[in-house]
Amino acid sequence: MDISSIIGIIVGLLVLSVGVMLAGVGLLPYLSLSSIFIVFGASFCAMLLGSSIKYIRGFRRYFRIIFHIPKWNIGGKISMLVNLSDRARREGLLALEDTIETLEDTFTQQGIQLVVDGTDPDVIKNILFSDLEKMQERHFVVHKIFDEWAKIAPAFGLIGTIIGLIAMLGNIGGDISIIGRGLQTALITTLYGAVLANLILIPMRVKLENRNEEEVLMREIIIEGVLSIQSGDNPRILFEKLLAYLPDDQRETVRRRMGNTFSYGS
Repeated sequence: MDISSIIGIIVGLLVLSVGVMLAGVGLLPYLSLSSIFIVFGASFCAMLLGSSIKYIRGFRRYFRIIFHIPKWNIGGKISMLVNLSDRARREGLLALEDTIETLEDTFTQQGIQLVVDGTDPDVIKNILFSDLEKMQERHFVVHKIFDEWAKIAPAFGLIGTIIGLIAMLGNIGGDISIIGRGLQTALITTLYGAVLANLILIPMRVKLENRNEEEVLMREIIIEGVLSIQSGDNPRILFEKLLAYLPDDQRETVRRRMGNTFSYGS
């Protein structure tokens, strides 16, 4: 589980609740079923209207990505690519064919299969980078869904405010309790819209963007490794190439853990 995502939402709501209670009126006046329907329900329907159903079906997967840390294991991926490079230099590229099915992800399998098939390096590069770009385009659509929802939610908070004011004005001179409920709905829906957008939806979009950047980095490392294997680079040189993709702290960690474990070719 991604503890930061869980803590962010739970503690954020808790802090808001404490702030409300410190205002001296308690939580009950801030709870409004009508405001929940207007902001959460109507904004979701508006987002649904502007999106493709195939992406909406993936919401369960999106939330899983947000609340779980991906098992990228960059160090293990670098180790695997360097070992493949070492074997290819000692036994030839065709020797890698029996390892393809054992590779963890289809992207690496695709790259190594192209190498084994003797595909031109420029063709391999174009195929793999095209795959990477299409992945980013799919991710961008999902990011845009959350971004648009974050923009819609405060608007429905304003709509709820208008609804509440109309209810209040329609009962001026009548039951004072109805006037009070109308004004309460007007203010609470604005609050709900702001909270939904700024505490939940915008941070979720940012988290998805961060996950995308991590996956792009992983695929760029794979592409560099595959192309280096195809060109017959020395495994030690490949190791240094791949480490260059990492920030200094991660680079030194990977170097300490695996720098002396490879059987480098000459």
